[in-house]
Amino acid sequence: MEKKITGKESLELEKNISGKERRKQILELIRQSVVPLSGAKLGQLTGVSRQVVVQDIALLRTEGHEIISTARGYILPAEEKCVSRKFKVYHTDERMEEELNTIVDLGGAVQDVMVNHRTYGKVSAELQIRSRRDVQNFLEQIRSGKSMPLLRITSGYHFHTVNAESEEIMDEIEEALRAKGFLADVLPYEKEEL
Repeated sequence: MEKKITGKESLELEKNISGKERRKQILELIRQSVVPLSGAKLGQLTGVSRQVVVQDIALLRTEGHEIISTARGYILPAEEKCVSRKFKVYHTDERMEEELNTIVDLGGAVQDVMVNHRTYGKVSAELQIRSRRDVQNFLEQIRSGKSMPLLRITSGYHFHTVNAESEEIMDEIEEALRAKGFLADVLPYEKEEL
């Protein structure tokens, strides 16, 4: 006889599923970050409290992940880390999807976007785009009209920090961005960004 799931049990099941997905996301964030990520930052990025992140980290450790706690945040051992590169790119709103898909299709993850505004200085935002699904979710948020892309305040010029598993993959991403006309020349005052 099949057991019916009550509303309370269904809600509990959803929590368990979202908890697993959240722990997977936390692990990916730590893996792809070039700096240690604090519990507060991980909580902000995943929509939970720092205390929940601490519990999630403990559960990830029991699954065999060697997450290291430092004074500045959580990191993974060097062998589990990825390579990172910052690209200066240029495009219009219409080519945003093509640019992001080019990166994720080749195995890259777009960690952030940063503009170097001559009046406001550096303005950046976390993106954590790793798949076409992430690209579509990001574009839906932009198209909702609640916010505009940062690239608009600098006439299409912006920087992305991109992570990948190897230098070879990163080289492929750079070549593809160059071939499609996305890479932009770095100006002398921007050299420190790279």
